[in-house]
Amino acid sequence: MSNVTTQGTVAASTAATVTKGKVKAGGHADANPAKAGWFTKILLGILVILWTVPTLGTLVTSFRTLDDANTSGWWEVFYTPELWSRLTVQNYVDAWNGGGASTANMGESFINSFAIALPSTFIPILIAAFAAYAFTFMEFKGRETLFIVIVSLLVVPNFVAFIPLQQIYNNLQLVSFPKVWLAHVGFGMSLAIFILRNYMQTLPKSVIESAKIDGASHYKIFYQLILPMSVPALAAFAIFQFLWVWNDLMVALVFLGPGDDEPVTVALTGLRNQLGQGWNLTTAGGILSMLVPMAVFLMLQRYFVRGLTAGAVKG
Repeated sequence: MSNVTTQGTVAASTAATVTKGKVKAGGHADANPAKAGWFTKILLGILVILWTVPTLGTLVTSFRTLDDANTSGWWEVFYTPELWSRLTVQNYVDAWNGGGASTANMGESFINSFAIALPSTFIPILIAAFAAYAFTFMEFKGRETLFIVIVSLLVVPNFVAFIPLQQIYNNLQLVSFPKVWLAHVGFGMSLAIFILRNYMQTLPKSVIESAKIDGASHYKIFYQLILPMSVPALAAFAIFQFLWVWNDLMVALVFLGPGDDEPVTVALTGLRNQLGQGWNLTTAGGILSMLVPMAVFLMLQRYFVRGLTAGAVKG
């Protein structure tokens, strides 16, 4: 009897030791993830430098006069006090108000860009959220086939639709911003449905089933449950869509062109006239055009990774 008790004690002690070791090892692994090797660090450092140096040069040049920019490199500002003392914000003033050698007005173009980007971001989010809900929580014939067809449109280049769209717009006599809104909504819809549907598949089905048992309609489930829980995915797509629309040049040139309705990207190309004068304003205009996308990304970045990675893996 004593021998059996001793064996049981030893077995229990061994099991406790093994369990403790596993917990400790797991905690150690969680607390100290694998570190990147020296090659990865060097490669990342090179990529950061290649990405940062041109932006730094653009920022420094935007404060320099045209004569200084033509006669010396931007890096000389850091060790030449004379060049440092001649830095000015006049380039920003001329770019914003349309002064100097340029007739483009970045201030008015900012308003146009907001008038284009905001509807082109919110409209596809609303429509795609309805579609993603249907593809995820509603059963109907051909659901998977239709979803594959929609997602396959991601591989179709946007510019192949420019001529047919322009012909349709002419027949409908559409002018100004609605043409650009419809184009961006159509081009962004496939990605929006793909991201939102993958995210909604990760939501707990028990919550939806409980709501149905309580008599909630699809409309109520969508607005009171699905939308609040899908904020990370909605924000992730909003970042993508807003940045793409804000930085778009091709769609704006095709459907709007230079003029009173031109967005920031088109106005930026007009800061330099036909004789090449005013190119110094392009750097200031470029920095101005970067401020809004950076602000949008910084405000929504906490949702960005979570919204994109949801649904990427199972388990």
